[in-house]
Amino acid sequence: MSALSGKVQTVLGLLDPDQLGRTMTHEHLTMSFECCYFSPPPGDEAVAENPFQMQHMHWLRQNPYSCHENLLLQQETSAVREELLAYRKAGGGTIVENTTTGIDRDLPTLRQLAKDTGVHIIAGAGYYVDCTHTEATKKMSVEKLTDIIVSEVLHGADGTDIRCGVIGEIGTGWPITESEAKVLRATAHAQAQLGCPVIIHPGRNAAAPAEVVRILQEAGGDISKTVMSHLDRTLFEDGELLEFAKLGSYLEYDLFGTEMLNYPYNLDIDMPSDCQRVKALALLVKEGYEDKVVIAHDIHTKNRLTKYGGHGYSHILKNIVPKMLMRGISQHQRPPVLQQELRAKHVISL
Repeated sequence: MSALSGKVQTVLGLLDPDQLGRTMTHEHLTMSFECCYFSPPPGDEAVAENPFQMQHMHWLRQNPYSCHENLLLQQETSAVREELLAYRKAGGGTIVENTTTGIDRDLPTLRQLAKDTGVHIIAGAGYYVDCTHTEATKKMSVEKLTDIIVSEVLHGADGTDIRCGVIGEIGTGWPITESEAKVLRATAHAQAQLGCPVIIHPGRNAAAPAEVVRILQEAGGDISKTVMSHLDRTLFEDGELLEFAKLGSYLEYDLFGTEMLNYPYNLDIDMPSDCQRVKALALLVKEGYEDKVVIAHDIHTKNRLTKYGGHGYSHILKNIVPKMLMRGISQHQRPPVLQQELRAKHVISL
């Protein structure tokens, strides 16, 4: 481990943290999200079968999970390659790719994308939510799961020599299942051995992030090097957000570009707009948490690519950073992304 200490493991090898540049900490470049398919609204079945037409694009933005083809991001490698070239031109340096076991991680493709574009790509180790766990996975002991996660970082994953550089996104639902809890404990044990960061996908409930932290801490995890994802669809009240922030994890707002009226996985959730996300970031900066905030887009469906009229991986750099400056998050206060490269050095290094 001494050779890895202080380094960043990318799909092309080790880097010094100073080489990362501006970093999106939660994206997907190739994956399948069919595990989370949601039936289209009654009467919309025909649209769902033929969604990629101009007259259907608004429908697709509102119902992205109700079209099987839209969930197959792995079919768009050429489009993603062009997106990454645009991301690099816009000032991006690194993508943390959060696809784990269960949603079709494709490490050889990630390696080729890194070679083709010059964007550093960091792959994720571990397992997604319970519904993607195989029966074999569910029967594994915490010790066996730990060994697999450690091996994916030290030796390579999915039968390749391509090493993962973070653990995650580790998927949990609500309530957390027995299998998900085992993976969380294995994640904590692996982190204790490796010293690497962990990225969590919490359940869609305000109590979920704190419960994940509790399980990780009890198993020996390092919360100071843990990223809690998707807070923009999980914690909505200022008080509960600031209370969770006290627990010490990184606070990730990673759904920039996603705006929909009804969130099908939990209709009680009102998905915020990008302007509301910026407002939440301003609150966290004001309260002194600017060094604990990371942001991204979590692109995981085709319709969010610019090929299909979406915002793409450069949306934050091109549109959100200017908005943050307009809303009083100054560069002196180190707004997310303008200084995210500094934060990434601390979050991602082993």
